[in-house]
Order: sequence, then structure tokens, then C-alpha cells
Amino acid sequence: MLGGALSPFRLPAPDAAALVRWPARFGRRFLVFVDVEEEFDWSAPLDRANRSVTSIAALPQAHARFADHGIAPVYLIDHPVVSDAGAVDLLRGVLADPRVGLGAQLHAWVTPPFAAPQPGDTYAGNLPPALEAAKLDTLTDRLTDAFGRAPLAYRAGRYGIGPATAAALVRRGYRVESSVRARYDYSADGGPDFSRVGSAAFRLGDLIEVPLTTSFTGRLRRRGAGLYPALGRLPLARGAFATAGLLQRVALTPEDMPIAEACAAVRVAVEEEGHGLISLSFHSPSLVPGHTPYVRSTADLARFWDWWRQMTALLESLAVRPATLAEVIAAADAPDN
Repeated sequence: MLGGALSPFRLPAPDAAALVRWPARFGRRFLVFVDVEEEFDWSAPLDRANRSVTSIAALPQAHARFADHGIAPVYLIDHPVVSDAGAVDLLRGVLADPRVGLGAQLHAWVTPPFAAPQPGDTYAGNLPPALEAAKLDTLTDRLTDAFGRAPLAYRAGRYGIGPATAAALVRRGYRVESSVRARYDYSADGGPDFSRVGSAAFRLGDLIEVPLTTSFTGRLRRRGAGLYPALGRLPLARGAFATAGLLQRVALTPEDMPIAEACAAVRVAVEEEGHGLISLSFHSPSLVPGHTPYVRSTADLARFWDWWRQMTALLESLAVRPATLAEVIAAADAPDN
């Protein structure tokens, strides 16, 4: 894939047989994923030297806030974090909660072994399969050694899965894949295209794929899957349709997604689309002002936590309960699936 022009990995929409059918006893649930990662300048080229993890110090307190609401996040930990002794010590305390899920997040640019840079190689799925697998081995082994249990969930940095990723994960004992950002297309930058994929959990080979929940809101929302990509080919059209209340694409994250829009998207996902599992996500450096574009100040951090306050209140009012990673795997493995 890297010899010349990139051929983007385009994930097709799953067929009906691949969709996970949650048992009635599972009810309606939600799962929170946290990308536990290093700090870097999001506006600059990605650099192997960026390995600072000072924001991990805020994670135990954040975990306690989630735990107060019965939420047991899935922590997707990358190589700079698991290579830092202080960060590992802090995370051992968090992971002592038996309900918490352990996962891996592969940032290809900071995970050995390294090779000569190639176009598109910040998306791990664009790497030669042997190199992607070797990086996955490095990360998986480090996480297992650090925390005494193997990671069961995976996310590629920049959502960058490729054609060889699923098989590599299965061979290493992973059960849940979470790199799909439903209805997003990163192919213009050499990344994967998920524009055909909705928010419902589905089988990706032998994995359980849990996409980041994304819903279309606005008066034209039921036409969103076809209309939104078309609008992207017209200058400023998506913004104009959003401003007019016609169509907006909303992913469930407090990062650059205002709470009013996110709540509207949840109502669509639960009440109209009938999803049995809602997936939400954020990056751990957002817990400290100044490390991501989404939380630059203490006021931004206050808004971040208010987003979660309102979101958890809405989910509770809709009878959508927190799930653990283990519960999701068990429900997906139920005989009626």
C-alpha cells in the first residue's frame, strides 16, 4: 500500500447477519472508551520524540468521577504511557477496579520497531502487515507485563485500521475492536473510509466491532448516510446545512461536540435507530488544560465535565445503563448471537 499512491482501506457496511443482536437481559447500555496517550502538538507533524505523559496524573481522579456514576471505562493505553514507570503505577491503581477494561491503542509513530518513514504510515493499517503485527506485539506484551492481564480491546491511533488488522488482533487474543468512527472518511489523508458504516456493533471477522456512536441530526437526518458524503463535495455545504438545522453529523465525544448536539444525537441513536449499545470516547490529555485543541483552559475543562454531567443524566433518563467491557463481550457471545 505504501509504494506509491495510497489505496485507502474502505470498510463496507456490515450485512444484517454480522450485526450483534444484544440479548433482552442486556437492555440498553453504554460504554466509555478513553484513549490513554502521550501529549503532542495536534497542529504539528507527528514526531517519534513526543513521549511526555504528564497528564496521566489526572486520570485517577477522573476515573473516580466516572466510578461515582457506575461507569467503568475501557482504557486504551499506548506505548509511551505503558513505558513510563510513573504512569504505570498510577494506572495500576485505576485498573485495580475489576470492572475496568484494559485495551491497547497503537500509535504507530511512537511504537517500535521502527522503519523508514513512508507516506501514510501514521495509520498503522497502512503499514506492511509484518510491521503492523510487530508493533502490535510490542504493545501487547508491554501491557500484559505491566498490568498482569492481556488487553482485550483495541483502537488504532487516528482510527487507522487496515485490511490485515483484524486477523492480527484475533491471533493475539483481542476480542473487541473500536477503531471505526462511524460515518467518517479519512481517505483524503490516506486513512480508512468508514462512511458506509453505521453505529451498530457488528462482527469484524472474529472480533466484536464497537464503532464510536455517530448519528445524523436535523430535519434531513434520515437521508444523512447518502446526503452527507455528497455535501462534502460542495464548498461550505455541510456547515450551511448544520446551521440551518437540516443535517449535522455528531459523534459522541465531549471533544468538539457541544452537549446540545450530542444529546440530540443520543436521542436519535436510542429512540429512532434503536441501538442497544452506545459508545462514547475522549483522549486522556484532555483531562489537563493545554494538551489538546478541545481543552485549552480551566473554563474548557469545566465545560468538559459539565458535558459528562449532562450526558450521564440524559442516558439515565433514557434507561441506558453503563456496561463493562466484560459484559459487552459476554452479551455478544450469548448463544442467541
